[in-house]
Amino acid sequence: MRTDQFDFELPEHLIALEPARPRDAARMLVVGGDGQFTDGQVGELAQWLRAGDVLVLNDTRVIPAALSGRRRRGEQTARVDVMLHKRVDASRWRAFARPAKRLAAGDRIQFGASGEMCLLGALDATVEARGEGGEVVLAFDLAGPDLDLAIAGVGRVPLPPYIAGRRAAGAADIANYQTVFARRDGAVAAPTAGLHMTADLLARLAAQGVLHQFVTLHVGAGTFLPVKADDTRDHVMHSEWGEVTQAAANALNDVGARGGRIVAIGTTALRILETAAAADGTVRPFAGDTDIFITPGYRFRAVDLLMTNFHLPRSTLFMLVSAFAGSDTMRRAYAHAIAGGYRFYSYGDASLLHPAAAK
Repeated sequence: MRTDQFDFELPEHLIALEPARPRDAARMLVVGGDGQFTDGQVGELAQWLRAGDVLVLNDTRVIPAALSGRRRRGEQTARVDVMLHKRVDASRWRAFARPAKRLAAGDRIQFGASGEMCLLGALDATVEARGEGGEVVLAFDLAGPDLDLAIAGVGRVPLPPYIAGRRAAGAADIANYQTVFARRDGAVAAPTAGLHMTADLLARLAAQGVLHQFVTLHVGAGTFLPVKADDTRDHVMHSEWGEVTQAAANALNDVGARGGRIVAIGTTALRILETAAAADGTVRPFAGDTDIFITPGYRFRAVDLLMTNFHLPRSTLFMLVSAFAGSDTMRRAYAHAIAGGYRFYSYGDASLLHPAAAK
């Protein structure tokens, strides 16, 4: 498909720089399977669900993956910024570097503002390889828990570039850019639909008989990358690590057997579920990498409803929601949202999508 089919005009002032407070006060556009729209609020989610439904939440935890450092090459030094995006092993990470042209294989980088030390000493790394699109492989001198502590000591909240380019990360972002149920370290971007969930909202849903299950997808910085290819078939997705446990798979299959609906809270939850699902819709246990890329024409197997934020033009996420609810419907829904002043992307408002009616 042509990438320009997923383009639209988004006024810059609609990209949210701060989250709604409280979290579930964000607006929510309900998109029905018949293509009708209802304006609401995340806190009203219960009225759109019924007993026996289950929310699927991504329990990944965002790490402080934005690092600044000094490249050393002989007597020469240069400042570089990197965004970690996928762990390779105990001591190595894939990362996006800026400006990447300053780096070459074999370069040494010392991280920390002005070369400051972390508690375990200098956080140093060697550029092991340099790839396309500014990607590098960094081999750190530390490994395992020691490396994790060092990154936590010198890293920053990895706010998306469309926020970080307009304001500095603040102390509040440490909590704001983390779901209330985050528990497994590894993401470098938040599963943003989950940011709307509060303990009170989850408790009210549980009282109504709407329970939840956790899956994991460690969201990578590749989620920020625009689709530059003219044809979607030429776009390369960066892989991300995810897991659906046997217990979660069994519980979700039981929900389906009883006539309940699987409600994915966010595109990351949906993507790992669809990766794990068999052709007949059965959810299987899964642990590993996924680079699933969903565009219109994809047949969904496991997910019945999708709650997600509003996404950017020409993004893989807008392609995914177009596949789920229908391209024409989503173009109209986004036009409605823009006209109504809905706030877009990571700190923005939400939509609750029903699948496109079968033709």
